[in-house]
Amino acid sequence: MPEFEGKVNCIYIDPPYNTGNEGWVYNDNVNDPRIIKWLGDVVGKEGEDLSRHDKWLCMMYPRLKLLHRLLADDGVIFVSIDRVEFIHLKAILNEIFGETNWVGEIAWKNVTDNNPTNISLEHEYVVCYAKFKSLIPSVWKSTFSDAKTVLLSLERELLDKYSDDIDQLKSVYNEWFKNNKKFLGSLDRYKYIDLGGIYTGSQSVHNPGKEGYRYDVYHPETKRPCKEPLMGYRFPYETMEKLLAEGKILFGADETKLIELKLYVSEYKSKLASIIELDSRIGTNEIKSIFPEDKRPFDYPKPSVFIEDLLGFATDSESLILDSFAGSGTTAHAVLKLNAEDGGNRRFILCEMMDYAESITAERVRRVMEGYGEGNKKVEGLGGSFDFYELGDALFSESGLLNESVGIERIRQYIAYSESIPLDNQLPVENSISPSALGINQQTLWLFHYNKDAITSLDLEFLGTLNLQNISRPSQFVVYADKCVLDDKFMQKHGISFKRIPRDIIRF
Repeated sequence: MPEFEGKVNCIYIDPPYNTGNEGWVYNDNVNDPRIIKWLGDVVGKEGEDLSRHDKWLCMMYPRLKLLHRLLADDGVIFVSIDRVEFIHLKAILNEIFGETNWVGEIAWKNVTDNNPTNISLEHEYVVCYAKFKSLIPSVWKSTFSDAKTVLLSLERELLDKYSDDIDQLKSVYNEWFKNNKKFLGSLDRYKYIDLGGIYTGSQSVHNPGKEGYRYDVYHPETKRPCKEPLMGYRFPYETMEKLLAEGKILFGADETKLIELKLYVSEYKSKLASIIELDSRIGTNEIKSIFPEDKRPFDYPKPSVFIEDLLGFATDSESLILDSFAGSGTTAHAVLKLNAEDGGNRRFILCEMMDYAESITAERVRRVMEGYGEGNKKVEGLGGSFDFYELGDALFSESGLLNESVGIERIRQYIAYSESIPLDNQLPVENSISPSALGINQQTLWLFHYNKDAITSLDLEFLGTLNLQNISRPSQFVVYADKCVLDDKFMQKHGISFKRIPRDIIRF
């Protein structure tokens, strides 16, 4: 919260679906000891008698409340879910985000059900809400619809003017692109132009699911076979020949680079469809290729291309993306792919409470960054970096007292955040005013008079230790201490507010 409240541009979460299927990596019956403890401590004794749906809601509600606070004003949240909890999820999202901030639902057709006796259930959902929906159209519309219109208009203008001079055409467009890239959103990867128009490269020649077609495509310069995609090509060689003849295939500097399909901006789909068809087995095959040593590293992971589509629509190249049900790390994978495609600087935050957080979640991110596989199945790394942390002790003990083991720095940081002291106004322990000084601006001096080995008092002796000679005297003092011995009249006269440790900290 201190660093990221109100700053996350897009949240994607894939919480437990509460299917009752114990075979899932996530325990959908909410029997994890930490969840049971939360139900007992926070929900109370009535949690013992709650229904399966009630327990799921109790698990989700506080998390969604926190995510709402972390989301930027123009940010959106995507939540994957299936029919079991769809209606209940909608209810709490309506309560927390507001019905007016509902953006839409996506039906993801991800399986084929050949059961002839019932309605074929072949889809899941992705529910989307905004922090403030009124702020979204200007962002999404300018990023996609308007950006595409601008590029097509520029394309016509440049082709009319420079169709006889390809070098000049490229030079003029390169200069325009350099100066306007930040306004194009996810269309900022359309950085090339030829006589066919403005274009980018896409890996959509590669087969993302089961084994594809195998054949050689020769590099035009080195005359050697190009590196073959991990799962082969998406279409037969006859189609590839046609694309080669049409100049729709992009080659790297040499045969070691995977070929790409040339996509013109005129072909770009400027909407996020409400129905998406994508085989969910793609995600399973994807993670198996990343962890070949493990027969079943993670059950039912989402395909990275699926999340990539969502993020590509709702984020730009500088966005911050959060996934608090990180699972196998698919969201980070999708962010890294987007950055590799458009040169973006998107950042991600993943949270995972299960014991595979390092062995699978973080390890997947490492391998995707550095590359994985061997021989002709070697997948090049996408680059990037990340930090891995384990959550430390809670700031407060179960009895409500300060947990002094977290250290004075963390306690001061929390109080400064709770008092909404801007970073520029916060003070280190070593400062010219007092070791107790937390922060100062023109009106207020905040003080945290704390000693873990003794009771502290707000009294004349403490006030006499403050060095105020080299600053403009503030009109208000906010002082945290264990007790106060000054009378109300003195406090009012000198603009002093007293806050007791830990009572007035806990209330934040």
